Amino acid sequence: MEEIERIVAPDSLEQDRGFEVSLRPKTLQEFIGQPKVKENLTIFLEAARGRKEPCEHVLLYGPPGLGKTTLAHVIGAEMGATVKVTSGPALERVGDLAAILTNLEEGDVLFIDEIHRMNRTIEEVLYPAMEDYALDIVIGKGPTARTLRLDLKRFTLIGATTKMSLLSGPFRDRFGAIYHLDFYGIEEMIDIIRRSAALLDIAVGADEARVIASRSRRTPRVANRLLKRVRDYAQVRGDGTLSTPVVDEALTRLDIDPRGLDDMDRRTLLAMIEKFGGGPVGLTTLAASTAEDVATLEEVIEPFLLREGLIDRTPRGRVATDLAYHHLGLTPPNRQSSLT
Repeated sequence: MEEIERIVAPDSLEQDRGFEVSLRPKTLQEFIGQPKVKENLTIFLEAARGRKEPCEHVLLYGPPGLGKTTLAHVIGAEMGATVKVTSGPALERVGDLAAILTNLEEGDVLFIDEIHRMNRTIEEVLYPAMEDYALDIVIGKGPTARTLRLDLKRFTLIGATTKMSLLSGPFRDRFGAIYHLDFYGIEEMIDIIRRSAALLDIAVGADEARVIASRSRRTPRVANRLLKRVRDYAQVRGDGTLSTPVVDEALTRLDIDPRGLDDMDRRTLLAMIEKFGGGPVGLTTLAASTAEDVATLEEVIEPFLLREGLIDRTPRGRVATDLAYHHLGLTPPNRQSSLT
């Protein structure tokens, strides 16, 4: 069971997880954005603290990079609990899960990232653990097999997933609270960037933060990554000051345009427009023409382009919108005349 879990105490996140964790908020008050989730969580956690019992199991879902892992650690810190971390793919055998569950102390938080990637056998073992705080283990095989029930200490399971639909209904129903994390607004992104800049000891003005925020796909993880790369560029090619021209030049060199599209996004749009007349084109055909695999197009590139209104899905395939043409400096076709 090597490297299957990582124990994180609430007051030692930065030491255990290193530099990256230093940008993570430690409390709900520090957490920026997701106002509805924060409001509901505040009530949920305060009620549990008032009863002096562990909070119910929590499921966090939404696109990657929006703060699911951070929020799991925040919940642990708010409850004064130790957080044990593992992931769905790491739990390969029932024994792996049993070893973790039997070592949990009263009130501990077990955080399972990518929980949708657990196999169904592991999932079914969790059912009694979540409901009755008990673990059923089968000992032996064949006619001599018997079931041993182990009592567990009360704990909180926090699951994080980007694919809610892959969780079975019975599993989802065992979570007492389910929260959806959505993309951030531009003002929230600016606040996140300025907070991260302060922690990294980087002087960044409102205008510079807005430039970074506008190219961050409304995702904090992307924003923090871009902030560090802009800092590197200013340090090596400038005097270390993050002026608007320096920020713009650094992001341009990273092939990130003002709408946040990178080179892969633009190549996809250009392939649709130049090779297929703007579409409709099937995903498999588009993947072959761009030398990308279908999963990358469907799970990484397409969601952002759809959200930005640069492509449409139709029954016949993907279609580049007029906005995509304008963004690439091209003239959109007269679709009405092409239909007559």
